[in-house]
Amino acid sequence: MLTSKQRSYLRSLANKMESIFQLGKNGIEEGFLKQIDDALEARELIKLTVLNNSDYGAREASDLICEKLGCEGVQAIGNKFVLFRRSSKKPKIELP
Repeated sequence: MLTSKQRSYLRSLANKMESIFQLGKNGIEEGFLKQIDDALEARELIKLTVLNNSDYGAREASDLICEKLGCEGVQAIGNKFVLFRRSSKKPKIELP
């Protein structure tokens, strides 16, 4: 569980990031989850966009993905959300 200070720090890092995944009409499938899992292992912090044709909202998608992959939802604003999970092999981000 992230503290508010850690969450704030991660939000500041994610502010400059571009979305690397888009959630669309296909929804959250196993292949999509595998890609997110690999990206979290490599980057630790990722930003995703929910397209208008998706059945999910940003908060709903974030909660569902976090439940399945064991990551933390950092932020959900509008149609974008940010996920964090510490890498098991090479941690890059030092939390305050």
